[in-house]
Amino acid sequence: MIHQEALDAYILSHIDEEGALLAELDRDAHVNLLRPRMISGHLQGRILKMICRMLRPRRILEIGTFTGYATLCMAEGLQGDALIHSIEINDEMEDFIMKYLSRSPYRDKIKLHIGDAMQIIPALNEMFDLVFIDADKRLYSDYYDLVFPYVHKGGVILADNILWDGKVLDEPHPSDKQTIAILDFNEKIKQDAGIEKVILPLRDGLMVMWKK
Repeated sequence: MIHQEALDAYILSHIDEEGALLAELDRDAHVNLLRPRMISGHLQGRILKMICRMLRPRRILEIGTFTGYATLCMAEGLQGDALIHSIEINDEMEDFIMKYLSRSPYRDKIKLHIGDAMQIIPALNEMFDLVFIDADKRLYSDYYDLVFPYVHKGGVILADNILWDGKVLDEPHPSDKQTIAILDFNEKIKQDAGIEKVILPLRDGLMVMWKK
């Protein structure tokens, strides 16, 4: 039986490199932040960049910046005047985020917003080609309902962590609001006839939705 760690190492050794700035960000997060595993990481970062290469979006909305790792990866795949609006509710993360965004050659393609996504998104006055949801799991359905009218037909919505460490297979404890919310979101997406959807078993599960 193939060991997963060895297989993961093989995959990472046969895809594009992470890059020095992202590697430094990752190390910094693992040393200084409480939940560094929330970072998208090398493999998912390269996939996000490739998705941007293929879709060639002009406007991206990211809900949940955290460290800015995924933001920088998506920015690598953009062309022309494309722009990412990235929203982070935790103002204590702003200094960490800007430490790396300010050093990136793609910084002009990123607009960071600190605050509540539910209030910021309607005020942006933008339509989006790609949306990446990776924030408070309890609000996934609310985020989805809010952003859907702002997504172009043929646009793509990504939602991270929808397998939630495998907890989606078990009956959640009534106090486990995050798992309950993820289960509700997944069922909501399953029943939504306005999109095509597929789950990529990447890390903690990535839902890919295409707006009809």
